[in-house]
Amino acid sequence: MEKPRIDRPVIVEGRYDKIKLDSIFDADVFTTDGFGIFNQKEKMALFARLAEERGILVLTDADGAGRLIRSRISGCLPRERVTHLYTPAIEGKEKRKSAPSRAGLLGVEGMEKERLLAIFAPYFTDASRTERKEPITKAELYADGLSGARGSAARRAALAREMGLPSEMSANSLLAAINLLYGRDAYRRVLQTVLSRGANSAE
Repeated sequence: MEKPRIDRPVIVEGRYDKIKLDSIFDADVFTTDGFGIFNQKEKMALFARLAEERGILVLTDADGAGRLIRSRISGCLPRERVTHLYTPAIEGKEKRKSAPSRAGLLGVEGMEKERLLAIFAPYFTDASRTERKEPITKAELYADGLSGARGSAARRAALAREMGLPSEMSANSLLAAINLLYGRDAYRRVLQTVLSRGANSAE
């Protein structure tokens, strides 16, 4: 069954939240790294660019930490470009955890698929009717030495810095950001600049 496509980038707290959404939706999902968003200026700058370009959806856990993260995003970005989505406060714990969170509530990763489908349903788009430029693929990142090769992390960091993106982004997150904000031509141009500067050193 084809995954529903979400019409704008989604911001969640951590990697397990991202993994959960990626398993259900065709979406561009980025993480705040929990409270990392409070001291990672590059990451907030990325969220600002995503918000300006497409608008963003924010889904955090239904606890105090989630509220603080939402407040941080709302305080830094234009409110009209940020849409907050909410999970219900359900007691329980995720299967991978040995004990519940401090608040004793399920986080985004612990939500049932049907509940998440209902939360995001207003933001589904028919991908076949949406004009999307041919995306850069993970295979291309690999072929260009940006993933799975010696020195790939250093080259990814150099490319990200040149594009004004967070330098610590994973290959998947970098790929999503490039496809959303730049496209193939800009990617090729910046990559050549990076490689010409000798960003081929080993990690």
